[in-house]
Amino acid sequence: MLSALILVPLIGAALIGFWPSGISGKLARGVALVFAIIALFLTIVLTIQFRLGEVSQQFAESVPWIDALGLNYSLGVDGLSLVLLLLNALLTSIAIYSSDESLARPKLYYSLILLLSVGVTGAFLAQDLLLFFLFYELELIPLYLLIAIWGGARRGYAATKFLIYTAVSGILILASFLGIVWLSGSSSFALATLNPKTLPLATQVLLLVGILVGFGIKIPLVPFHTWLPDAHVEASTPISVLLAGVLLKLGTYGLLRFGMNLLPEAWGYLAPWLAVWAAVSVLYGSSCAIAQTDMKKMVAYSSIGHMGYVLIAAAAATPLSVLGAVMQMISHGLISAMLFLLVGVVYKKAGSRDLEILRGLLNPERGMPVIGSLMIVGVMASAGIPGMVGFISEFVVYRGSFAVFPVQTLLCMIGNGLTAVYFLLLVNRAFFGRLSAPVVNLPRVYWSDRLPAAILALLIVIFGIQPSWLARWTEPTVTAMVNTQNVVATVSLDKKMGSGE
Repeated sequence: MLSALILVPLIGAALIGFWPSGISGKLARGVALVFAIIALFLTIVLTIQFRLGEVSQQFAESVPWIDALGLNYSLGVDGLSLVLLLLNALLTSIAIYSSDESLARPKLYYSLILLLSVGVTGAFLAQDLLLFFLFYELELIPLYLLIAIWGGARRGYAATKFLIYTAVSGILILASFLGIVWLSGSSSFALATLNPKTLPLATQVLLLVGILVGFGIKIPLVPFHTWLPDAHVEASTPISVLLAGVLLKLGTYGLLRFGMNLLPEAWGYLAPWLAVWAAVSVLYGSSCAIAQTDMKKMVAYSSIGHMGYVLIAAAAATPLSVLGAVMQMISHGLISAMLFLLVGVVYKKAGSRDLEILRGLLNPERGMPVIGSLMIVGVMASAGIPGMVGFISEFVVYRGSFAVFPVQTLLCMIGNGLTAVYFLLLVNRAFFGRLSAPVVNLPRVYWSDRLPAAILALLIVIFGIQPSWLARWTEPTVTAMVNTQNVVATVSLDKKMGSGE
């Protein structure tokens, strides 16, 4: 089952890429969408068969690959990775559906999107450090090409910047992984065989710093964030959906799986600094968003702020806060994808994203009333209005983190208030008032343009009203992870007290 989740989009990519003759954009999109929907269907089947309450890896597959390197093809899924697999499958299908039928080089375009899905799926399933790294690096090239070929006017600059930052991220992560395996004396990279908790605290901290910076670039956190706004602004709408909705989650997933879970003692030692880092990222990202006049760049900076909530929840490392971190990852994936889709429709129909030009788009006769209404739903969800998934995920983060880091949590709550400020500016400038002259004759908006955002809006409301449908898959796994960390930290503290340190 797990290998099928990887093979289906891989076969789709190969089929489209090696199509024997020229293929139209419409046919290429249709074929890619079929394979993406099959992958989504298989993920739903996997979810139905998933055993709630079991914290170990399920549907495990393990085959020796390169014995000399200690590399195994080892896959598994638990409550942490399951919900992210669903998010990836859903947003990949939406991104393909939202792609322009008339784009150039459709064979390459849709093959790259499916390869991107292969890399993300494999990374979430990998139970071997080196295998995770291979999948983590696999998504780098498709995304680089998707920005560099089908991006905006400065696509070369944005794609190169993304490539450099992500390459540095990969180097740091690989170095830390190699250090964990070699210094702990393990004969393989399999997660089940690793025991880096026996290493000296100073060594653990050094290894954890590499993991933090590596995945901090991917999330991204301040000051490693500068590649993200450029990448979003130059990327096409479907690629921005995947970038914000899924690819950033590789960073937060890595922090939880390989940082907090593998090196809990070092994690506890650095936790106060991580909380400060989170607060700085939240406030900086929100402040920068307020200053933007480009709608897409505003949403991009909002991602920097909202991903900081995941870090403070992970730093607090309580069962409730880590559950909130995972819920925030899903919440941000749905909301940011919806906002980028809507901004893409506005840009396609109005020809601008500039808040100094756009006015009155909510006009019921000559504007975009449905798109404007969906945008209001999206910004309300992002600002944490009750009844939507953004509220409950942020509330759980704050509730779980406040007891451990009250000051930093309060600062993040201020950042949440700033979210309402900059998104209110966006909605007020672009959608209310008299329709501005430059965009007075807008093309018709079809339901095919509205459908992807409408589906995401429905999920945002459903999970906001019934959050247990989201939390029930993850709670047993994250509770077990945190309890393991607390036991290790307590044992370490007892040893220090017993030795008189």
